[in-house]
Amino acid sequence: MQAYLKLDHIDKTFTRGSATTEVLKDINLTIEKGEYVSIIGHSGCGKSTLLNIVAGLTGATNGGVLLENREVNSPGPDRAVVFQNHSLLPWLTVYENVKLGVDKVFARTKSKAERDAWVMHNLSLVQMAHAKDKRPSEISGGMKQRVGIARALAMEPKVLLLDEPFGALDALTRAHLQDSVMALHQKLGNTILMITHDVDEAVLLSDRIVMMTNGPSARIGEVLEVPLARPRKRLELATNQGYLKCRQRVLEFLYERHSFVEAA
Repeated sequence: MQAYLKLDHIDKTFTRGSATTEVLKDINLTIEKGEYVSIIGHSGCGKSTLLNIVAGLTGATNGGVLLENREVNSPGPDRAVVFQNHSLLPWLTVYENVKLGVDKVFARTKSKAERDAWVMHNLSLVQMAHAKDKRPSEISGGMKQRVGIARALAMEPKVLLLDEPFGALDALTRAHLQDSVMALHQKLGNTILMITHDVDEAVLLSDRIVMMTNGPSARIGEVLEVPLARPRKRLELATNQGYLKCRQRVLEFLYERHSFVEAA
């Protein structure tokens, strides 16, 4: 049986002048449809580079990515990215920011009325329909990220790629958005690959946590299964032994195998 998403013997080297840096070395990972997988590690271990390779934004030096057994070698709507910076176009409204992608992806398959309804449906999923006529400067950071998630979901991607999407938010807003993403994953069954520095976030959201060794030449050091039933409730998990055991294992990996930790 073929894996839904396969990262196959990926190496990534950057060259500047005569200097060569090997960022990633022999990355192998398979992700099944509907899985939520997080990648965690210290700064400089190549997490975002790996996500960019999956997104098709940069190429692997060796190896490659297969999505439904087809090679990924360029960006495409089957892989939508939500960055830490919301990346909304400031001159467009919330509605127009989402509609831009919808019009591009569904111009031939949905009528204008269907595309309009689809935009509103996805804004409703992230509880932003009420702000459809506002511009990015008129809404909060958390609301901007909700719009970014709606824009990504509206393209109906096969894989949703999240690059530290909550990293720039305050703790309370971050918690609310994490809960929203959990609810969306439960409802839609998306396949999600997320980069994070946050141990608690990784355990709360993920089915598996991929722990990277330090760079250069970073590798996958360990993959941890998170055997927590869904739906998950944040307050109940605070004293759950399974949750605490997973959290401890990630921290042990980051502390014991490497000299510097910022994830906790």
